[in-house]
Parts: sequence; structure tokens; C-alpha cells
Amino acid sequence: EIFRDGEVIGYSNYFFEHGNSTIEVKNYTQFKVKLFGVVIFSISSESIEKHKNDKLIYFKSTTFQNDKEKYVNLNYDESKKKIIINGSSYKGEANINCVIGNWWNHKILKASQQISPLSGSIKNQVVTFIGDENITLYGKNYLVAHYKLKSKNENLPDNKKLDFDIWLDKKNNLILKVAYTKMGKWEYRLKSFE
Repeated sequence: EIFRDGEVIGYSNYFFEHGNSTIEVKNYTQFKVKLFGVVIFSISSESIEKHKNDKLIYFKSTTFQNDKEKYVNLNYDESKKKIIINGSSYKGEANINCVIGNWWNHKILKASQQISPLSGSIKNQVVTFIGDENITLYGKNYLVAHYKLKSKNENLPDNKKLDFDIWLDKKNNLILKVAYTKMGKWEYRLKSFE
């Protein structure tokens, strides 16, 4: 579920299909921020992500942000050993160690770069371990590792900076909660998983 200032405003749902050496992840995200009944910010997004032998090989997304279309078409080029990105904000190559900036993949906490799932832009990041904590979500208690994920370049404009708090359930390698502040206090909370 997606919260803004303590109220549920939408969802980000992930569906997984596992093969012999593959995993396919489908994501559907939708939320709206209203002020006095008027929508001031909205996202509607669908994506599909494929990994083979634990390596990102394909990603495609279509997003409408405030009715403006954004997109990413990404493929792994075996001959170049590079990720090829055709996105609304970036077209070019990326290092094979980049991860898509989605909250399902705990590898985002080990990566030095992430690829925007909305536009394909590459963002350099620094992740810092804050400490182990206990949190309660939906009536369940979890022992989690708390991390801070920030932009490597502190001179970026505020609207381009990464600045997230992330809580990882180390037992299941699941990101349970993500929080940040931008036009309010936002939280992505894992409500259920199978």
C-alpha cells in the first residue's frame, strides 16, 4: 500500500513468475494525491522485468505521471555485456550491476547505481546501514535492518535527489517499508506476500 501523510492513496502490486533460471516480475502502481478534491499529482504505471541467472535482461514500463507519458525499454546486450536503455529521460548504455529502482528487489541496497523505472535515467546512490530495529506493520512484529539510500551527488536539485529510509526483513530478504518526504510524508508498506 502507498501512504501519504498517513492516508492510503494507492497501491504498488508485484506478481512473480519463476522458471528454471528465470524470474519475471510484473508491477502495477497507481495513486493520486488530492488537495481540496483536486488531483495535484498522479501516477499510473505498468511494468515487466525479467532476470535470467540472477541478471537483469529485460525491463519495459509505461507510466503516466500527471497525464504525461514516460517509458523505459531496456535489454541486456550479451555481446557488449551492457544494459541498453531507451527511456523517456535517457537513451544509452548502463553497467550490468545497475538495478531497477523498484522496492521488491533487496539488491537495490547493494547497488551503486539504479535505473529509474519511470524514465530510464541512471542515478548514482550511496546506501548506509543505520541499524537493526523492531517495527510493527499490520499487527505483525518484524526485526528489520534499517538503511538510508541517498544520491551520491549532494548538489542535485531537490526534485532529482534520492533520499529514502528502507526497512529490510533480513529473514525473508524482503523490503517491508520505504519512507521519504516530498510533497508530504510518503510510505510504501508491504501489506502481504506469498
